[in-house]
Amino acid sequence: MGCATLGQGGGAAALRWGVVSSSLAETNAVPTTGPEVLSARLPRVDTGRLVADMVPPPRFDAVRFETYVPDERRPSQAEAVRRLRTFAAQTGSGNGSGSGERRRWFRREPRTPQGPTGVYLDGGYGVGKTHLLASLWHAAPAPRERKAFGTFVELTNLVGALGFQQAVTALSGHQLVCIDEFELDDPGDTVLVSTLLGRLADAGVRLAATSNTLPGKLGEGRFAAADFLREIQGLSARFASLRIDGDDYRHRGLPAAPAPYTDEQVTEAAHRTPGAALDDFAELTEHLAVVHPSRYGALCDGVHALFLRGVEQISDQATALRLVVLADRLYDREIPVMTSGVPFDRLFTEEMLAGGYRKKYFRAVSRLTALARDAGRTAVAAG
Repeated sequence: MGCATLGQGGGAAALRWGVVSSSLAETNAVPTTGPEVLSARLPRVDTGRLVADMVPPPRFDAVRFETYVPDERRPSQAEAVRRLRTFAAQTGSGNGSGSGERRRWFRREPRTPQGPTGVYLDGGYGVGKTHLLASLWHAAPAPRERKAFGTFVELTNLVGALGFQQAVTALSGHQLVCIDEFELDDPGDTVLVSTLLGRLADAGVRLAATSNTLPGKLGEGRFAAADFLREIQGLSARFASLRIDGDDYRHRGLPAAPAPYTDEQVTEAAHRTPGAALDDFAELTEHLAVVHPSRYGALCDGVHALFLRGVEQISDQATALRLVVLADRLYDREIPVMTSGVPFDRLFTEEMLAGGYRKKYFRAVSRLTALARDAGRTAVAAG
C-alpha cells in the first residue's frame, strides 16, 4: 500500500525482545554486569558527531526506491518515485553543489537560486513519505558526509546546540539536507528552521522535506499570527510540492497499550537482559532536563532494551516535550521498552492531548506503545 515493508516492532526489535523474553523464562541467563542507568549518564557529544549523526535511523537503513511498492490504485505514488529518482540523480551533479558559489574563470559570483531548490512530499500518515525520503538520501550520489537526514525536531535541537550561525556553517557544505516530519507546533521553531533552510538554499544546498500539509497551508488553524504565516509562505516558495495519495493505515485505530508489569518483574527482567538500562521514570524525566535533546541519541548508546519503573502521567509541558524527543530516539533505534506504572495510552493528560502539541504527543504514545507491545507479544510467545 505504498509504504515501507518494515513493520512496527519488527526485525531487530523482535530479535532484541527475543533475548528479553528468553531471559524472563530462563533464570540462568544472567549477564555478568548489572543494567545501565540512563539517569546517571551525561553524554558529551562534539559538534562533529551531532552533524555526522544526521542520517536515516536504523529502521530505514535498508529502504530504497526499489523496496517501495506503489499502490496501483494511487498513481501519485509511482509518480513520486519517478520524480524523486530524478531529483536524487541531480544532487551532486552541479545543481546544488553545496559550495555556495559558482566558480568563473576570472571571478566568483554568489549563487542565485533559480526557482524551487527543494522537493516537498505531501501526504497523510502511512503513505510511505519517510521511506521515500530515506530512499532519496540513500540514492543521492553525494558522499555520505555531504548529505544530512533528520527530523524537524532534530534540526531545531541541532541549532540549539550549535547556535544558528554555526549550524548554517556546518550544513552549508552539504549537497542534500532531508527534513522529516516538518512540524508547526511552535511558531518560533518554524521561523527558525525556515530561516535556516533559506540560508542553506541560498548556499546551493538541495532540500527535501515531508509533512502532512501543503507548504502554503501550514499553520492554518494553528497559531495563525500574521508574521508566522508570512514566514511559511516564504518557505513554500523554496519547494516544489509532490502530492502522495494513499490510505492512512495508522488512523485505522491502534489497540490500547499493553498492561504494565510490576516493579519486581521489570527489575528482574532488566538484570537478566544484556544491554539493558533500568531507570525509575521520575528520575529519568528529571534527568532529561539537564541533557540537551540533541544528545538524547547518545544517551541511548549501547542500550538494547529500556526498563522503566513507576511510569506516571505527565502534566508538565516541558517534561512532556522532552519525553517526546526521547521516544523518537528510542523508536528510531528500535529499543524495546518494558514498564511498570501507568500504561502509555494514559501518559499525557486529556488537556495536553487536546492542545497545540497534540500531534507530538499522539506520535509519542503510538511509538512507545509499539515498543511496549513487542514485550507483550514475545513474553506470551516465550511463556
